[in-house]
Amino acid sequence: MAEGDLKNSLILKKTVVLVGMMGAGKTAVGKALAAQLGVPFLDSDAEIERAANMTIAEIFERDGEPFFRQKESQVIGRLLDEERGILSTGGGAFMSAENREMISERGVSVWLNADLDLLWNRVKHKDTRPLLRGADPYGTLKRLYETRVPLYARADLNVRSDKTYSVDMMAKKVIEALLQRPDVLEKKE
Repeated sequence: MAEGDLKNSLILKKTVVLVGMMGAGKTAVGKALAAQLGVPFLDSDAEIERAANMTIAEIFERDGEPFFRQKESQVIGRLLDEERGILSTGGGAFMSAENREMISERGVSVWLNADLDLLWNRVKHKDTRPLLRGADPYGTLKRLYETRVPLYARADLNVRSDKTYSVDMMAKKVIEALLQRPDVLEKKE
């Protein structure tokens, strides 16, 4: 099915909230998914940076992680209320029980489930990840992964990533998963 056909044949009823580790592809897959469905792409981290006029790393450094997480929850709530679309969240957003509940009530969570090796290959050369700026970035990523996976597993839908999948292929896999939920995504008659 061509991209234009998808836009005209599917109705998005709830905001799709992409969750998962840094490097899972939430932004890239989210943009592709939004384009394929013809809906807005929203990014909670970009919204926080725009509102603060600072990068996430600068916010972490100046105000600390607890302050950032508070602002993150506020922004996610606002985005869920304002517009239906595809919402990419930061890797830690889904760790908050309050955020998980809010997302489940007002949208649907989709875990982009990538394994540790794939994530490391995607993030090891980037210095934009404040949580990986220590002496042992792989060890930090591994600890985060082990801590977060049980909570990501609570997402409404789980879409397994594979290093052989392109961004568009992952977006298609997410659409296939969403089509199992007619309360979220429905084919037009």
